[in-house]
Amino acid sequence: MQLDYSVILDKLPLFLDGCFVTLEISFFALLLGMMFGIIGALCRIANNRFLNSIAFFYVWIIRGTPVMVQLFILYFGLPQLGIKLSSMTAGVLGLAVNTGAYIAEIIRAGIQAVDKGQFEAALSLGMKYPKVMVRIIGPQAVKFCIPPLVSQFIMTLKNSSIASLVTITELLRTGEQLIYTTFRSFEVYTVVAVLYLIMNSFFMIMASKLEKRMERT
Repeated sequence: MQLDYSVILDKLPLFLDGCFVTLEISFFALLLGMMFGIIGALCRIANNRFLNSIAFFYVWIIRGTPVMVQLFILYFGLPQLGIKLSSMTAGVLGLAVNTGAYIAEIIRAGIQAVDKGQFEAALSLGMKYPKVMVRIIGPQAVKFCIPPLVSQFIMTLKNSSIASLVTITELLRTGEQLIYTTFRSFEVYTVVAVLYLIMNSFFMIMASKLEKRMERT
């Protein structure tokens, strides 16, 4: 069978719809994931043993289990307990919880990479803990966090393809549905791959510009 992309290109609007859903899932997953990650990181470095333990087990469990299993628990498992989530809610929440665990470790490492002497000096000058974190530690930690955070953002966008397994019609599922009607697996999957590459390249370009700007400050 010869390759024929003309049939696939006629379906380009459907692919673009799938891209929109993929970006929507990724955006909300990253937004919630950043919130979970920041809270998790602050709990991980806190002196409170209870908060530290909760954050440790959260990171340990999520990083130690596949994101696919986590999504399946939310979408297929929770209904047995009387909790039923829509496919979009389960997909976004599952990716957010997974992403948050990795972001928590990235932020924790970034904060701890800043010289402790600066933290102690700021406290000795009478600055409160929140003010020290926002004005002294935070801006420096951001520089350490940007590269791994960008990698995690890209990973989250790619992981959004797993949401197709909980019936969300994002980019990959859109492609699979087209294969059923066109029988053009190679063409469909290569188009899907190119679209993912374009979306991830945008993240890479923006991250590169942000890193250069941070270096000048």
